[in-house]
Amino acid sequence: MKWTTIFINLFALVCFFISYGKDKSKTKLALKVSLKSFLRILPLILIIVVFIGLMLAFLSPAEISKIAGQKSGFKGVLIFAFLGTILHIPSLVSFPLAASLLRSGASLTAIAAFITTLTMIGIVTLPLEIKELGQKIALLRNGLSFIVALAIALIIGVVL
Repeated sequence: MKWTTIFINLFALVCFFISYGKDKSKTKLALKVSLKSFLRILPLILIIVVFIGLMLAFLSPAEISKIAGQKSGFKGVLIFAFLGTILHIPSLVSFPLAASLLRSGASLTAIAAFITTLTMIGIVTLPLEIKELGQKIALLRNGLSFIVALAIALIIGVVL
C-alpha cells in the first residue's frame, strides 16, 4: 500500500471522528447521503469495470500501443480525443480506464487528450446546450474546447 493512500485514509478517518464529535446527527446524515450517492453510481462503476475488462481482453497492449502509443503520433492523439468527445462517462470513473490504457501502452498525450475532451466537450449534451445558448455559441464553445483540449494534451506530452 502506498503512503499517499495510507495518509488519505487516515486523514479521512480523523476528519470523520472530529465531525462525529462535533455533531453526531449531521455526521450520520452525511454518511447516509454518501452511501446513497455511492449506491447510485455503483452500477455505472461496474459497467465501466466490465467495459475496461472487455476492452483489454479484445485489445492487446501491442494493439493499444499501435493505436495510441508514442509511435502512433498525432493520429493516436486525435483518435483518443474523438473517443473522449463522444463517450459520456463521468471523468472520475474514466481515470481507472485511462490508467489501464496507459499501462497497456497508450501515450500520455493520448490519455491527456481523452480525459480533457471527456470533461470539456459534451456531444451528448449538445442539443440542450444549443437550446439554452444557441447553436452558434454551443458549437463555438465545443469547437474551441476541442482545440484547447488538444493543446493541453500536447503540452502535457511535452512536459511529462
